[in-house]
Amino acid sequence: MPTYDYVCDACEHAFEEFQSITADLLVKCPECGKRKLRRLFGSGAAILFKGSGFYETDYRSKSYEEGAKTETTTAEKKTDKKNAGEKKTDKKNATPAEKPDKKPKTDAE
Repeated sequence: MPTYDYVCDACEHAFEEFQSITADLLVKCPECGKRKLRRLFGSGAAILFKGSGFYETDYRSKSYEEGAKTETTTAEKKTDKKNAGEKKTDKKNATPAEKPDKKPKTDAE
């Protein structure tokens, strides 16, 4: 829960209040009792993360995850199609007919 700064416009009393983000604003000054209290803008409404660690991927939405999954699947399909058109031979495990000759054959042989 954040800490908010308040100031009274009637008596100029300033103080901090520790309250929930969803809590209603305070309107009555605790010093003079007049309803001239206003909340100040400041950096006191920051969120403090505690724990072992927070990562960008911890808070991904369902739509983001589904989009990433679709994108990965599409990329894999494109790669599979590209590799299917190319015939690769492994020189170590190739059959004698597939192995390239070390010396080029000439017409005399």
